[in-house]
Amino acid sequence: MESEAVSPTEPSDETDSAPAAADLGTVAQPPRGAEARVRASRTMKGARAAKGTKIRGREARHSAAPRAPRTARLFPAVTFEEALVLPAAIWEHAQGERVRRLTLFDSMGKSPESGPSRQLITNSARYGLTTGSYTAEYLDLTPLGKAATNPDSEGVEKTRARYQLAIDQVPVFNALYENYQGKKLPSPAVIRDFLREQSLPDDHIQEAIETFTLNAKHLGLLKVMGGAERVISLAQLLEEAPRRVPATEVVNEREPTRTGRVPARPTSGDIDWSTICFYVTPIGHMASEERLHSDLFLGSLVEPAVQEFGLIVVRADQIGKPGMITAQVIEHLAKARLVIADLSFHNPNVFYEVALRHARRLPVVQITRASDPLPFDLDQFRTVQIDTTTIYTLVPRLESYRAEIANHIRRSLSETSDVDNPLTAFYPSFWD
Repeated sequence: MESEAVSPTEPSDETDSAPAAADLGTVAQPPRGAEARVRASRTMKGARAAKGTKIRGREARHSAAPRAPRTARLFPAVTFEEALVLPAAIWEHAQGERVRRLTLFDSMGKSPESGPSRQLITNSARYGLTTGSYTAEYLDLTPLGKAATNPDSEGVEKTRARYQLAIDQVPVFNALYENYQGKKLPSPAVIRDFLREQSLPDDHIQEAIETFTLNAKHLGLLKVMGGAERVISLAQLLEEAPRRVPATEVVNEREPTRTGRVPARPTSGDIDWSTICFYVTPIGHMASEERLHSDLFLGSLVEPAVQEFGLIVVRADQIGKPGMITAQVIEHLAKARLVIADLSFHNPNVFYEVALRHARRLPVVQITRASDPLPFDLDQFRTVQIDTTTIYTLVPRLESYRAEIANHIRRSLSETSDVDNPLTAFYPSFWD
């Protein structure tokens, strides 16, 4: 049997076809096995390159915008006023008693499972107004929550309960209040530095400042005095809270009795008079020219000038009823380390109080508007005259006026002997 012969013109895997291809006038092709290996190698390299590009892209995105770890907020996420919505609804729909959560929100026309409804429950609980979470069957007011939100109650108890919930029981807000009570509310930059010292995370500081400020305003702890917002004490807030007058009580404590005498408020026996600067000034009614003038001078001139001497400025309306020369006013005139008297407007009460201070032979610093000529008896004393004609004459010289007042204070406090004046020159033992 004759074996099959391989044609010399048909290439096999073992033979080189390049010469034959060249003879045929065509482009040489690699063998099939080599071609497959080359293509596979290229494919693998491309895949690795593409994978590397994706990995690098993901790494770049992660490195460009790293996700910061979330820190727990150390105070409620809303203001106290906003948190009062849920307690108000409990009083309206359940007379302040425990109520089913689903029933309450149905009465309010809200979905009990919605995000805003859950936030209402969470924020009210964070302030200590209510008990029960957004999964609880029942919601109820806490004892303080009842005292703080009862629509039929007013007065000291309600005010105190609101203060405890909105400020005292929130450590961040309580720290701010304790640090700034009795003082001007400083700039946000100063408050930020204080909160950093309290280890509050930076991303929560601005929100804490805003929430505390709004809570303090809502409670009445922030008052505009001396041309600036001040954080008043809890004692003053409670004193100003409305009181229910019992039926047996005939007159207000500040009204004249049948004898015509005005009962004086008890004076405090623990005042350190060496730290008190009593500011005698025409005060007038709210929004009057005298009040605006007094607030401007107090906040822009008097307080900055006494700051270096470690003195606390007290104005008459902070200790008694405006326009009344009470026992407390006389006590401050007689005992305060320093009196600064504003003789502007030629106010009779101011002149009367300056005369009492002269009788005590204690330091007095006089200031006045330049447009008000001084009476003869007072013109002989050093007086800082302040040009208030326009803001263009006042503002550029504020710093020099402060320095002039401070210089007069320094000289007055440095006098070791009793201060001489026309009254004591004529009758040295007048006060005795």
